[in-house]
Amino acid sequence: MLLAAQAQAIFIVNQPWVTPVARGGSTEAYMDLTSTEGATLVAVATDAAAAVAILGPGKTAKKAEGVALPERTLVALRPRSYRIALQRVVHTLRLGDRVMLTLTIRGADGTQQEIPVDAEVRLHSPIEDERAHKHPH
Repeated sequence: MLLAAQAQAIFIVNQPWVTPVARGGSTEAYMDLTSTEGATLVAVATDAAAAVAILGPGKTAKKAEGVALPERTLVALRPRSYRIALQRVVHTLRLGDRVMLTLTIRGADGTQQEIPVDAEVRLHSPIEDERAHKHPH
């Protein structure tokens, strides 16, 4: 008799970055998220800030309950889109610093998984910087 192993969804985090900010200020974290199965980003934690919130699309900082991650669909957390706000940061975040984040993802079956993310402090996304540095030879 064969038993199928319970497979967990696979989460892919690409291009995580955080904008620089002085101590006590607020900043935002961005990244690309993909899930092999439908899921939802429900929370984010970090030691780098006193408070963390998931914000919905738009200029206004309106809190979102979570971010839907449709099956096999890249969801980009970007400025003026869904994004992560780090409020009252505990120390100045300078270019090149690293910020550890923990994403809490809830699967369609209700199980939760914590994903550690190491984000670099930078002015632009890694892809934007790469495009800016490509010079024709």
